[in-house]
Amino acid sequence: MGKRKSRAKPAPKKRMDKLDTVFSCPFCNHGTSVECRIDMKHLIGEAICSICGESFSTTVTALTEAIDVYSEWIDECERVNNVEDDE
Repeated sequence: MGKRKSRAKPAPKKRMDKLDTVFSCPFCNHGTSVECRIDMKHLIGEAICSICGESFSTTVTALTEAIDVYSEWIDECERVNNVEDDE
């Protein structure tokens, strides 16, 4: 004799929200003017402000998202400002 099948429902899948791809510029403070693009063929991530023209590029991996490129840009700006303040 076999066991009866349980009627337990499978757990619902967790829904992941989409991450932003457009951000505010750290130089001109214009909201939604920085667009991040990732070129997986050349492994380059680029953040460009459409208002003031400032840009930042960095190397990326397969796990890198647009928010990561923007975060690295912000971190680099803070690092440069702190070095200038120390001197």
